[in-house]
Amino acid sequence: MAHIHLEDGAFSIQWIIIWFIIAIVVLALCVFWVTRIKKIDNRTITVAAMCTAASFAIFQVNLPLFGGVHMNLTSLTGILVGPAIGGIIVLIVNILSAAIGHGGWGMIGANFLVNMAEVTTAYGVYKAMEKIGADTFSKAAVGTLVGLFVGNVIMVAIILISGIQGVNQTMTDTLYGLSLLVAVNMGVAIIESVVTGYVVSYIQRVRPDMLQEVAPVATTTKQ
Repeated sequence: MAHIHLEDGAFSIQWIIIWFIIAIVVLALCVFWVTRIKKIDNRTITVAAMCTAASFAIFQVNLPLFGGVHMNLTSLTGILVGPAIGGIIVLIVNILSAAIGHGGWGMIGANFLVNMAEVTTAYGVYKAMEKIGADTFSKAAVGTLVGLFVGNVIMVAIILISGIQGVNQTMTDTLYGLSLLVAVNMGVAIIESVVTGYVVSYIQRVRPDMLQEVAPVATTTKQ
C-alpha cells in the first residue's frame, strides 16, 4: 500500500544506485532461501502465482485521494507465502508497474524495500500472534495493519534521506506533507487489514493447507 509514486529523476543517481544495491542484497537472500534452504513445491508456486496476479491487479486501482492511493496485498502475500517468495513477488509487481508507468524505473529498488518491509513485518506479526493463540482474523488483520505502517515509515525515511530533486522545501515541510500521505494511507490500510483478515479466515476454513495448517474443518472427525 505504501509506494513511492515519483518519476525518474526525482532522486539523484547516487541514491537510486544505493537503494538498488540494498534491494539486490535483500533479493539475493530471498533467492538463496528459496533455492538452498527451503525449496518450494508445486503448491507454493501456484499460490505465489495467484498472489502475483492479484497484487498487480489491485495495485493498479487508484483511489483519488491525496494524489492517488491504493491497496497492494503485500501483507496477504507475506502471510500466504512468507518473506522470501514474497520478496520475489513484490519485485515482479514493481517491475510490471513501472513498465506501465506506475512509478519510475529508478524507483524499483526503493519501492522493493518498502514492500519487502510490509511483507516481512506482516508475516512476522502473524506468526508471533499465532504463538499466543490469537484467532485467524486477528492475526491477519493486525499483521496487515502493522506491516503497512512499517512500509509507510520506510517510504518516508527513504524519501527524506534521498531528497527530491527540483523541490525547494525544508525537510520539515517535506515531512509534514508525507505525514498527511501516511495518514491517508493508514486509513486505506484499515480497510485492507479487514479485507485481509476475512480472506485469510476464509482460506483457513476451506484450504488450511495454503497456510500450512491442519486439515480443513469440514473434514475433521467430530468427537
